[in-house]
Amino acid sequence: MTPSPLLTRYASAYAELTAALAELEPLGEAFLHYKPRPEAWSVHEIVVHLADSEANSYVRLRRLAAEPGSMVLGYAQDVWPVATRYREQSRATALETFRWLRQSSAELLALLPDAVAEHACVHSESGAYPFAQWLQIYADHVPGHIGQMRRNLAAWEAAGRPG
Repeated sequence: MTPSPLLTRYASAYAELTAALAELEPLGEAFLHYKPRPEAWSVHEIVVHLADSEANSYVRLRRLAAEPGSMVLGYAQDVWPVATRYREQSRATALETFRWLRQSSAELLALLPDAVAEHACVHSESGAYPFAQWLQIYADHVPGHIGQMRRNLAAWEAAGRPG
């Protein structure tokens, strides 16, 4: 595909994520597992979520490229943290999983013809799922969660750094 700012943003997500974690991890495990509300995600859980989300993204991109018109599945992202024990999963493994999946997809995007940008699939929950929507969602995903991590930090500090 022809390079674009959105593709560049997509490809730079791992670097952005690791830069944010380099600032936050020195605060310790108490902060990394801090949840500002019971239903909120901790920084640790966000990293594990990003790996799970990227696994879905990886499959969706390949369906968009190779099987336009096919179904892509949604998933109950709010159920996964409890059901798959995010708190107990390895943050390091999740981060590496994210890195390799994102890198593989970024490399694939560089190889795909521009015509793939016109492809669409059908999302099991929301209907039409064009390539442009896929790219926008996943280019915004990591920056959005970095913002969530920073809001967790502000809440943790406002609560007197519990833990």
